[in-house]
Amino acid sequence: MSTGWRTPWPPAIVAAIAALSVALFGGLATDIGPWYAALKKPGWQPPDWLFGPAWTLIFTLTATAGVLTWNNATSAAERRLIVTLFALNGLLNVAWTLLFFRLHRPDWALYELLALWSSIAVLIVLTGRIATAAGWLLVPYLAWVTFAGVLNAMVVRLNGPFG
Repeated sequence: MSTGWRTPWPPAIVAAIAALSVALFGGLATDIGPWYAALKKPGWQPPDWLFGPAWTLIFTLTATAGVLTWNNATSAAERRLIVTLFALNGLLNVAWTLLFFRLHRPDWALYELLALWSSIAVLIVLTGRIATAAGWLLVPYLAWVTFAGVLNAMVVRLNGPFG
């Protein structure tokens, strides 16, 4: 049965390119230079080297969730919604990085993080309805962004006001 709106590329390749693109843009936007080094941070913050492997795992799980959801979608409308929500999530992910590291506005990044967190929660619900395993694969992403939000809030508290 054809469900329409298929890509000529295998979903795994599309998901990998999307995840790598978000990772690349986020990585390029991340500037751990003098401004970041001068910030007061809580003693429980993980070491900087841990963030790269954590995000690599999260992007791998997210891409896998996207593929599972795409493959289990039953209509073109579901596929369009999946692509739209994952794209929005990717944009919000990069936007947080730009606000925090490039604009040096952890306070704005904290507000933006609420939209990012919400987009992950929506993805968990939607993907979970289409492919249960996909929803569960996104839970570590939500947990990590929740942790990042608490860390972001502490940076704002220890260093504000900004701007």
